[in-house]
Parts: sequence; C-alpha cells; structure tokens
Amino acid sequence: MTTAIEKDYKVTAADRMIIAAAKVLEDDKSVFVGTGMPLLAAVFAQKTHAKGLLTIYEGGGIGGQPTERLPIQVSESMTYENGVIVGSMDYVMSLAQAGFIEYGFLGGAQIDVYGNLNSTLIGTWEDTKVRLPGSGGGADIASFCWRNIILMSQDKRKFVEKLDFFTSPGYFSGPGEREKHGLPKNTGPYRVITQLGIYGFSEETKRMKLLHLYEGVTLDDVKENSSFEIEIDPNWSYFPEPTSEEIEILHQLDKTGIVLGKNDK
Repeated sequence: MTTAIEKDYKVTAADRMIIAAAKVLEDDKSVFVGTGMPLLAAVFAQKTHAKGLLTIYEGGGIGGQPTERLPIQVSESMTYENGVIVGSMDYVMSLAQAGFIEYGFLGGAQIDVYGNLNSTLIGTWEDTKVRLPGSGGGADIASFCWRNIILMSQDKRKFVEKLDFFTSPGYFSGPGEREKHGLPKNTGPYRVITQLGIYGFSEETKRMKLLHLYEGVTLDDVKENSSFEIEIDPNWSYFPEPTSEEIEILHQLDKTGIVLGKNDK
C-alpha cells in the first residue's frame, strides 16, 4: 500500500498517535471513550478493522456513532446518535465496575514508570503551581477497565520519577499492588502512546517498556524525553507509517478539524 508520505500528505504526530491507538482496539470489544483523540481513535477503528466495537461514553451514551461531526464533550447529545442506550454517568461507571468494559482511554499531565497518572495539579497541595481538571472519571476507568490506553505527549516534565499528585492508578509500585489495593486482577495500563512511540508494561516488573518507535525517532529521543528509565523490549520495532487511505479516512471522520485541525496535502 502507498504510504501517506509517498502521496505528499502532511502526517502529524496526532495522526500517528490516533491511528496507533485505534489499532490496539479489537473487533467485538467495548471501549470507554472520552471526546477528542480517544473518540476519533474509536470511530476510526469502527470504520476500518473493528466494525463491532462498542463505544461507551462517560456521559452515559452507549453505542453512539455520530455522523455529522465529532462531539465536543462527552455529555453532548450527539454522543447518543445511532446508539443503543441513553444512560447516565453512574450507569456506565457501574458497567466498568462490573467488568463489562474491556478498554479505557486515559490521559494526564504526568505519568510515572508504573503507569500511575496525575491530572489534578502541578506543584503541591499547599503550593499549587497549576490546577488541572482532576479525575473526572479517570480514576474509575483506570481502576475497572481491563486494559487502559494512555494517550499523552512525552517529555521530562510529563514522564516523571514521582507524581506531584496521584490521581489515577496504574500498577502503583509494582507487581501485585493493584490487587492489594482491592482492584481486579489482570487489569491496568496496557499501552502508552506518545508522539515518539508506543509503550507497554513488563509482565515481571510492571514497569513501562518500549515496544515501537515511529519512523525518524531514536532510542536516544526516548531517553532524552523521560525522567525515569524506560525498559527497551529486545524485539522493539518501528511502527508502520500511516497509509494514504488511513489518513484520508481519519480526516474525513473529523471534517471540521475539531481534533486534527486542517490537514495540508
């Protein structure tokens, strides 16, 4: 297939991240989505390889597939379009708690080596430098969805040794810690997707490890943009560049540029 670059498309970091996230999602599974990049990734997956993917919105909509444009936020009525249930926030959270949601999307201002997230503040509680939105449903999604996909940009301020505030749980401090804190076994962060590459977590240590880089990114780039040491999978590889067809589908899904902005050809 022809790559997008060969057809003179301007492929952005957001394009790569969204398509990579979409390819993690499987057909006939369920995913807890927020608006923005997670929603676009889920809809892209439905349009390509996962037509049976069930989208669940934090605002209460289940199965919604918007046609006119992407919703701006998770409680917008458009999230119910073509859906199967118009529910409530507590209802969809209870579905996650009951173990019915396979995938969840998360983000944050800071992440540590075990996938714990901060979306509350930068600084300290007593001396806050930046006040962030807080958990929202993030802690619930992190706690109860089986596999969590974290989408965020990567640099030393965001990939930190110690979080300024612990908002949403990853693997706490290592193997077995989720279970000790009362969370279901075999749940937790699954992939971290950044502008540099794609990370998983070691089965033995539960520490973050590199699985894939994007073309043009080096291992030195990974080291220079993290405050903690990231394990390198011995079989790491370069993630395939998006094809022109994939970029065309992606931007057709976001015609108004709510997430992607304008794409130059």
